[in-house]
Amino acid sequence: MTGRTAIQLQQISKYYDLYAHPQDRLKQMLLGRWRQYGNRFWALHDTSLQIEAGEVVGLVGRNGAGKSTLLQLVVGTVTPSTGKLDVNGRIAALLELGAGFSPEFTGRENIFMNAAILGLGQDEIRARYDDIVAFSGIGEFIDRPVRTYSSGMYVRLAFSIAVHVEPEILVVDEALSVGDGVFARKSFDRIMELRDKGKTILFCSHSMYHVEALCERAIWLDRGQVMYDGPAPKVVNEYGIFLASQSGEHAAAAADAAAPVIVAEPGKARLTRVEVTVDGRRGKTQAVQSSESTIAIRIGFVSDPALPCPSVAVGFIGAHGAPVTSAGSQNDGVTLQRDANGAGEVVVEFPAFALLKGTYSLNVFLMCERGLLIYDHVEGHTTLEVSQHGLEQGVVTLPRNWSAAPA
Repeated sequence: MTGRTAIQLQQISKYYDLYAHPQDRLKQMLLGRWRQYGNRFWALHDTSLQIEAGEVVGLVGRNGAGKSTLLQLVVGTVTPSTGKLDVNGRIAALLELGAGFSPEFTGRENIFMNAAILGLGQDEIRARYDDIVAFSGIGEFIDRPVRTYSSGMYVRLAFSIAVHVEPEILVVDEALSVGDGVFARKSFDRIMELRDKGKTILFCSHSMYHVEALCERAIWLDRGQVMYDGPAPKVVNEYGIFLASQSGEHAAAAADAAAPVIVAEPGKARLTRVEVTVDGRRGKTQAVQSSESTIAIRIGFVSDPALPCPSVAVGFIGAHGAPVTSAGSQNDGVTLQRDANGAGEVVVEFPAFALLKGTYSLNVFLMCERGLLIYDHVEGHTTLEVSQHGLEQGVVTLPRNWSAAPA
C-alpha cells in the first residue's frame, strides 16, 4: 500500500439524537419536519484527516472527545452523518475483542467464521489456522464452545485472529494489555511486527507512553474536533500542557474525565507513565552535559491494592548493550506511595549527571516490593547523547579532592 492513502475523512460529522422519553423518538419520526423533540449530540464535527499507508498514528484526548466514534467510523460499525469517508485496504480492529463470536460455536468454528468476515478465503484460513491457535494458547479448548472459555481465553483467541489475517490497516483501542503478562507481551510484539512491516496502524490510548513509543504521528481530539495533528512527542506534550493548565473546580472535573480511574487487574501491576526530562526538556533523544545536566525520570504505575506496594528501578545502558549503572527504590530504601486504586507516581533525579561522553539508553522496571519479580518494564525509552568538557576517559566521573604540596 506504499504511496497510497489508507484512510481519508473529508468533513466528517457524526451526531446522535438523544431523547428524554421513548415516545419522543416516535414523535421525531412523524413530526420532526416541524419540531425537534430531542437534543443533538455531536460526537464528531466537521473532521478532516488523511492517513497515508504505512503511517502509525496515535489518537489522544479526554473521554467523550470523539476517539471511539472516529475508530468506529473507520472500521465501519457506524456510518457518518455527513461527509465522506474512504478506507483502502483490508482492515482488522481490536476494539471490543471477541464481539463477533458466537458463544455456542467452538473456537475452531469461530476462527473460520471471524476470519471470513475479515476477508480471508477458506484456503487462507486453513493455511493460518495452526498459527492462530498456537499464538492464542487455547490448546485443547479450541474444539469446545467459546461459552465455556474464561474471559482471558476469549480475548486471546479474538486477538490472535485479528492479527493473523495480515491486515493492511490495524485499528487498536487500548488492546495492548489483553490477557496475562506473557500474552500481553506477545500481543505488543505482534503489533510492533506489523508496524515494522509497514502496515497502517491507528492506535487510541490513554497511555501517553505507549503513544510516543508506538507512533510517529498523533492526533489530539477534543469535543469532536481535531485540536492538534503532528509528531507524536509534540502532540503528547501539547496535550499534557492542556491538561495541566486546567484549574478550579471546572478544570478538576475535566481532568477527571480526561484521566479515568485506572485499576490494576488482580495480582498484577503495570507502568502507566514514563517521562524523562533533561534540564526541563523532554524528548526521545536528549543532549546531556556531563557533570552539569540534571536528569529527572517520572514513573507512573498502578498495581493491585491487595499486593504489597511495588518498587521501581532504572538502568543506563551503554552503546554496546552493557549495563553502566542503575538505581532502584528498594535498594535505596525508598517506599513508594499509591492511592486506594493502586495508582502511584515517583520521580528520581540525577543532578550533575556523572556519566562521561557517549551514547546511553534508559531502561525502566516496575518490580515487586523486594526488587526481584519484574511486573513490567520499558527498554530503550530515551537515548542520552552525553558530551563533556575536558579529557577524562572511561564512563563515569568520580567525586574527588586533590591536595598538592612541595616535596
